[in-house]
Amino acid sequence: MAHTITLIPGDGIGPEVCDAVVRIIDAAGVKIDWDRHDAGLVAFHKTGHTLPNELLDSVRKNRVALKGPVTTPVGEGFTSVNVGLRKALDLYSNLRPVINLPGVKTRFSGVDIVIVRENTEDLYAGLEHVVVKGVVESLKIITEVASTRIAEFAFAHARRYGRKKVTAVHKANIMKLS
Repeated sequence: MAHTITLIPGDGIGPEVCDAVVRIIDAAGVKIDWDRHDAGLVAFHKTGHTLPNELLDSVRKNRVALKGPVTTPVGEGFTSVNVGLRKALDLYSNLRPVINLPGVKTRFSGVDIVIVRENTEDLYAGLEHVVVKGVVESLKIITEVASTRIAEFAFAHARRYGRKKVTAVHKANIMKLS
């Protein structure tokens, strides 16, 4: 039985990276029907939208996607496709496992941590404006709802994978209210 996965090749090196991953998956014998959709500048030139509804509908339907890198123009153009995907699909948790690999020399041994980061608020809210020429103010949005949700996710993840400790990193010494 084949799985259907949304494929978002991206741009720049994205299509090359995605092609390599698809070849690896094929070589492993996993049967996948790829539902290909463009995002970012490529999609904008074709559809007038950086995140076409058809792409979002495909990810919602398939519940899994492989996305290559997508360019975000700096200081102009469109907003980040990654942030757009996070907001549209409510992808609030960013998991970053960090572990030593056997046979790879590192400065520290026995490293095995998982960083859980809230992915939609803070500076990712993307709320900024020019105060006066040369001065831009970015709003760091932090809500109780999102803070509670990411904390609950971190604890559930720790329980599920048999981890004994969760550490919260914060700036309460500077940011007293948030």
